[in-house]
Amino acid sequence: MTISLWDFTWYTRTGPGEPFADLGEAFRQAVERGYDTVRICAMPYLLFGSGLDTSALRFTGLGGEFGQRTRWYDVPSGPPVDGRAHLLELFRQAKAHDCRIIVSSWEYQQSPSFGVDDAWHRAMQAVPRADRTVALADAHAALVDFVRAEGLDDVIAYVELHNEVQYSGLHAGEGVVGLRASMERGIDRFKERQPAVPVTVNYARVPVGEMRGLPRNMDVAVFHPYVYGVLGQLYDEFALRDTSRAFPQDRAFAELLRDGAPKLEDWRPPASWKSEATIVPHREIYTHDWCDPDRWDRWLYDRYSEHRHAMRETMETWLAVAADHAAARGIPLVFGEGWVGYTPLHANFEEGPVGTEICAHAMRRARDLGAWGTVVCSNAAPHHPMWQDVALQRRLNDEFRENR
Repeated sequence: MTISLWDFTWYTRTGPGEPFADLGEAFRQAVERGYDTVRICAMPYLLFGSGLDTSALRFTGLGGEFGQRTRWYDVPSGPPVDGRAHLLELFRQAKAHDCRIIVSSWEYQQSPSFGVDDAWHRAMQAVPRADRTVALADAHAALVDFVRAEGLDDVIAYVELHNEVQYSGLHAGEGVVGLRASMERGIDRFKERQPAVPVTVNYARVPVGEMRGLPRNMDVAVFHPYVYGVLGQLYDEFALRDTSRAFPQDRAFAELLRDGAPKLEDWRPPASWKSEATIVPHREIYTHDWCDPDRWDRWLYDRYSEHRHAMRETMETWLAVAADHAAARGIPLVFGEGWVGYTPLHANFEEGPVGTEICAHAMRRARDLGAWGTVVCSNAAPHHPMWQDVALQRRLNDEFRENR
């Protein structure tokens, strides 16, 4: 499978001129670039577990201009969406274009933050933590029944109960090993209801040292190998995710931000529940919104040589460990996201000469290790600037298929 990450954007950006205004056209462009699979948040709990009216869903960003230069969060207010009808249209268009769909959920990470009201968020939080994997399993199983009734269940490549489970609202600090029992309960529940459909969960990075914590009943080994490296140094030095440390405002002005950028405390979303419904910290969105993309990229290029070998070695280790785990279990291996990390919408490090070489190397290694599926990188999708590089995506997808 050559996978394009459509995440939740296939339903948050459907207005005129938006990348998913015409799902048929989106699939046509995907096939043109060499993709045969898309991976989505199918909003399963919202559609099939919450009991909410989903016939006219409305989506918007985090409020005003907040998040509008941040990747995935640059969501304009759009037209109403009939959730179930839109899901069926996605499946119909996938089948028409000979593509498959990886059905997943981001609902305990950020999908509900795009709603115009907090009903979805409240419905998710109302499920007791101990019951969440089973609730997701039941919702996914109902989704399969729904598309099967339309003769479209053969489009499903496999189901993931949830995205990046160790960094989601499915846990309370247990870690990968501590999560195993809960993940296994959810997978068992789904198998009871849909024994013919492969099911799994996926993990951010590759949890080397905790592989024993992966569910023993998963049907697909799915990992997201974001190596970060030099990008991790930037995140650490500017404390973008460590809110226990002071944000280095003066240094950010000098090294990363655009002229005229406000201070951190002056750039906030309108007071609402939305900040609670996303895992991305306020200071990370602020820095992405107000960075000068050239400054950001230069910061990374200036320091990349110090990380180059470590990043390559980390990638090699992670991919090899992931492949070994899949082989030991006798299940397929998929890299559903990757490779460098989370960069601002208009920054170009991952799309530039260094980043694309990292993508190319990772895809070749995935191919050589026998992976069933992989991404070019997480930014290769209709809602990211990298989508315009048709030749790169076509070349790397063709290379992945060599000798398959």
